[in-house]
Amino acid sequence: MSRAQLLSVADCPNAKIALWSGAVRSGKTFISLFAFLFAVLRAPKTGVIIIVGRTLDTINGNLFSLLTNPEIFGPLTKYIKYTPGAKTASILGRTVHLYGANDASSETKIRGLTVSLAYVDEATIIPEGFWNMLVTRLSVDGARLLATTNPGSKSHWLRKGWILDAAEKNLVHFAFTMDDNPSLSESFKNDMKASYAGVFYQRFIQGLWTNAEGAVYPMWNEDKHLIKHEDLPPIKRTLAVGMDYGTTNTTAALLLGLTDEPQPRLVFIDEWHYSSSEHHGETIPDVELSRRFREWLHSKHGPENIYVPYPEFVFLDPSAASMRAQLHSDNLTSWAADNTVLDGIANIANLLSQDKLIVTDRCKTFLAEVTEYEWDAKASEEGKDEVVKRDDHAMDAARYAVRSSIGSWQYEVYGLAA
Repeated sequence: MSRAQLLSVADCPNAKIALWSGAVRSGKTFISLFAFLFAVLRAPKTGVIIIVGRTLDTINGNLFSLLTNPEIFGPLTKYIKYTPGAKTASILGRTVHLYGANDASSETKIRGLTVSLAYVDEATIIPEGFWNMLVTRLSVDGARLLATTNPGSKSHWLRKGWILDAAEKNLVHFAFTMDDNPSLSESFKNDMKASYAGVFYQRFIQGLWTNAEGAVYPMWNEDKHLIKHEDLPPIKRTLAVGMDYGTTNTTAALLLGLTDEPQPRLVFIDEWHYSSSEHHGETIPDVELSRRFREWLHSKHGPENIYVPYPEFVFLDPSAASMRAQLHSDNLTSWAADNTVLDGIANIANLLSQDKLIVTDRCKTFLAEVTEYEWDAKASEEGKDEVVKRDDHAMDAARYAVRSSIGSWQYEVYGLAA
């Protein structure tokens, strides 16, 4: 453990609420869980102990994968029992209740509870109403709340209402960087620094609370990222098609490939779209959209000298249930795309910043949108990270393809050990 980590364990009992924030891989989750185990031993017998995360799955992946790992918590793991998906766990002889808090209605889950100890994972993505309700539940003497998070917007409710008002709120805040984690090598830290760009670098590497402003992809450079279709490199795999579906809005699809080069890159090879505005306002039914899309899907996508395999997956906007049903009836299997917006944007931003994503000049809708894709300034003032919902159909399709297929390309593109 580093000095900063040890000091946080020693100092956190001095306040009712303890918050660990900072860079990724800075050790904040590990050391906060270490402090949580001490807190479990001292927690008042009146009231329940709870752990809160976005979902039960994230609680298991982020927390119990560490708590039950003997290489991390040694012999203590014998006294930690949890079955993935369960709503309770046993930690050091105490029953611990688990709650997912992924929307505004989640606060109803804890109304009426008396809480003696709470742990919150990734507090910035917990609804503010849930947090406020949770604090009111800490009503017994000695009740405490421990929480972790990566930084968010400067205007985020957690920063404005709690961190900046820490003394009045009886809160102690510990800010960490990767240098506070002694287990990380310099080469790993350098790799992590190279993996983030823009606002994500400021938050996840520097550990800063900063607003998402201006262009979403300021690192986009046509001289580096745009190639002529005739100059397409050899393609090793066609990973996916990402499709954003619209009835009155544009339907856009992008074909994502992995190049067969000494240092493989991702490439958006080709694009298909249908926009009623380009057809005198004519909207077409799903059956016709499906026919035209499948016709394009089976067409030739590479120049004469390059073979482009058939895509391994077709990922659709997860809200496009009717289109997925139509494709299924037309014997084309599709999958609901991963629509975690910020993660998808971060993936594309990181790829562009490292020159690991290129786009051919066939992807005209992508090229028209990428320089106009902006963060919503009004939402940022309210502490939210949102993009302006205008002419973003290819941007959404790009996210779906890249984010949903990440397990198929990240090791080769980033040179990671499988």
